[in-house]
Amino acid sequence: MSAGQVAALIAAGAFVLLVVLLAIPLVKLGRTLDEATIAIRKTHEGSAPLLDEANTTLLQVNTQLERVDGITSNARAVSGNVSALSSLFTATMGGPLVKTAAFSYGVSKAIKARKAAKEDAALRPKGRRRGRKRR
Repeated sequence: MSAGQVAALIAAGAFVLLVVLLAIPLVKLGRTLDEATIAIRKTHEGSAPLLDEANTTLLQVNTQLERVDGITSNARAVSGNVSALSSLFTATMGGPLVKTAAFSYGVSKAIKARKAAKEDAALRPKGRRRGRKRR
């Protein structure tokens, strides 16, 4: 064997050692990619029922929202009717009610004033008149 052949043999051995050292991380990387592929496949298989349930939930929510929309439209109609009724009542009965209240207040004040005057007259001495001074 010549010196060139020995050098070629050493270079070939170093190349084989390099390939073996690089093969170990490549095999581990391949296993990692296989596990990642399996995890992605399981996630994909598990997401279909989840999406179906989410779709069912959204349909039920939409149904409930339609019911709530009906209820709010009915409440809006009722509040409009109540507003119209209160406006009608105010227009027809408001004036007479205010006049009646004012009249009853005036009568009440007059009765109280008359009672106070009678009580004042009952408490005064009989000889003296109100409003005149003795000289």
